[in-house]
Amino acid sequence: MKEVTLYADGACSRNPGPGGWGAVLLYGDRIKKISGFNPETTNNIMEMTAVIEGMSVLKEKCKIDIYTDSKYVVDSATMWLLNWQKNGWKTSAKKPVKNIELWKKIIELSAFHHTKWYWVKGHDGNKYNEECDEMARNEILSNNDSKQQ
Repeated sequence: MKEVTLYADGACSRNPGPGGWGAVLLYGDRIKKISGFNPETTNNIMEMTAVIEGMSVLKEKCKIDIYTDSKYVVDSATMWLLNWQKNGWKTSAKKPVKNIELWKKIIELSAFHHTKWYWVKGHDGNKYNEECDEMARNEILSNNDSKQQ
């Protein structure tokens, strides 16, 4: 089974507002970078989208080490998701879980791949986390610039 490292990050200008995401996939000596834009979104949605898009690029079952600076994504994926499902997609406070469709996609992709989740401190010099952040922010800038022209 191929072993892939996935770095993912999202950004949002205002929250909600225009957002971008970036992902870097590493396999052996290969590097693949992908990114995207959403005109009206939230930061958490962009964080999740970066992970989903990164995993979706892989067409065969892989072992994926996922690195993100989003505690929300890592903690949700590793600690809360199972209970949310058991509790009918309600939080421990009995409130509806936000972004259910994105969480279901993460569950689907995680069931296909073998995933391990890691939190990295953002803006702390991690090369690939910084690249993902830059790609996400560039998506916002370039898409906002094209709207203003």
